[in-house]
Amino acid sequence: MTLPVQRIAVMGAGTWGTTFAKVLADAGRDVVLWARRAEVADAVAHRQVNPDYLPGVRLPSSLQATEHADEALDGVDAVVFAVPSQTLRDNLDDWHKSIPPKATLVSLAKGVELGSLKRMSEVVIDVTAVMADQVVVVSGPNLAREIAAEQPTASVIACTDHDRAVAIQHACVTGYFRPYTNTDVIGCELGGTCKNVIALACGMAVGLGYGDNTLATLITRGLAEMGRLGAALGADPMTFTGLAGLGDLVATCTSPLSRNRSFGYRLGLGDTLEQAQQATHGQVAEGVKSCSSVQGLAARCGVEVPIADGVRRVCNGGQSPREMAGDLLGRTPKPE
Repeated sequence: MTLPVQRIAVMGAGTWGTTFAKVLADAGRDVVLWARRAEVADAVAHRQVNPDYLPGVRLPSSLQATEHADEALDGVDAVVFAVPSQTLRDNLDDWHKSIPPKATLVSLAKGVELGSLKRMSEVVIDVTAVMADQVVVVSGPNLAREIAAEQPTASVIACTDHDRAVAIQHACVTGYFRPYTNTDVIGCELGGTCKNVIALACGMAVGLGYGDNTLATLITRGLAEMGRLGAALGADPMTFTGLAGLGDLVATCTSPLSRNRSFGYRLGLGDTLEQAQQATHGQVAEGVKSCSSVQGLAARCGVEVPIADGVRRVCNGGQSPREMAGDLLGRTPKPE
């Protein structure tokens, strides 16, 4: 039986990292938030705010913060990784020697690593050399601003070790944040990755002036892509009908709070990648890079992912969103 999780380090003070640290503190845990910049750590620790990422949100007075990674990691029961997916490996290279050997390692990152095509849990295992049952992933319809405002939501805590998933579940349950457990790590990670790519496509559609029929089509066919890829990689198909699949997909594809949808919207209006980045305040839209790794995984498995491939061509191949729409509509008709 896994021991209760009380002291937790959250590594990364961006929007989602700070929000999840708030959830943990509201759940009564002893939480320390690591921030790369000293001024962010100081604002959190002494003024209970993070104006750069969560303006207007009051953070719990119990939430600690530091810019020193070894200080954050000292003696913790669990470590939460809240950095962009493509930077996780480099950050782990810096941190892993300071992580207590028995700590539960929790990934909030939603992506597949470029080059290696590894899921985030696989990257964690690669660098830290822990067993797979020591790694937990969190996924679901988790728009950070809404959670920070304590609006009700649910999420999935996935780990191959059910008892460990339950321990993290108990560590983060609050009156507004309801976590469920799952043992299908592959499905939860693929759902969290693929939904960002589909959300880019949905944002492009809105930017092009298309309506709800188009969005419903992209969400539904995007879910089919996720399911096909998941089946090829050994995921449980039922995962994609749940919070880490359909739930996360709907929230990310339809909400203006979604970074990926907002980024895609700017591309649909005709912005370049650089202009879209500026318009979304420089925050990371994971799907811009994940589209290439999702397409790479699909090619390796012999699975068709036409929406993800179209997004890849827009983000990395110079194709316009309107040309992408034409290519998707021009595909050979076939049974659903």
